[in-house]
Amino acid sequence: MILPIVAYGDPVLRKKAAEIDKDYPKLETLLENMWESMYKASGVGLAAPQVGLPIRLFIIDATPFSDDEDLTKEEQEVLDGFKKIFINAVMEEETGDAWAFNEGCLSIPDIREDVNRKETITITYQDEHFKTHTETFTGLPARIIQHEYDHIEGVLFTDKLSSLKKRLLKSRLEKISKGKIGVDYKMRFPNSKKVR
Repeated sequence: MILPIVAYGDPVLRKKAAEIDKDYPKLETLLENMWESMYKASGVGLAAPQVGLPIRLFIIDATPFSDDEDLTKEEQEVLDGFKKIFINAVMEEETGDAWAFNEGCLSIPDIREDVNRKETITITYQDEHFKTHTETFTGLPARIIQHEYDHIEGVLFTDKLSSLKKRLLKSRLEKISKGKIGVDYKMRFPNSKKVR
């Protein structure tokens, strides 16, 4: 089932998400719905707060980036089939040089900006079977994970922009929260009665 993506301005996007355990109701169905919703919206990541649930869960499928001709063959191979579920994630470390990359967000359609993030991360998380992993990622996988991890911490990529950029984007962000934007996927807008 396609779930509506929660738009910028909804309070759920600003909450620090809560941990869940293996008894979380209908987790398997939720995961199936999140994958379906993410693919329908042409996303590479989706966090539970983006579908209105303040829980520490996000999914990633970086495969679409594997076609990027600007990447090395090795980078393309890493991204091809890079599909993971992260439950109760905790960022252990972010290291390396910060680098800029143009990011967007399904909750903030039609806005893309360069965001600086560290090159390498170490993260502890549980998979869908609640097996705990601690892994290190670098490059684009690390960036996608950082972006989705921010969602479960109540942080949006626009928070990482300069104050000038934020001021320049303010009216566009307000329009998004009111649903005054065209999107080709299902969304729920906090300052509008409509889901579309």
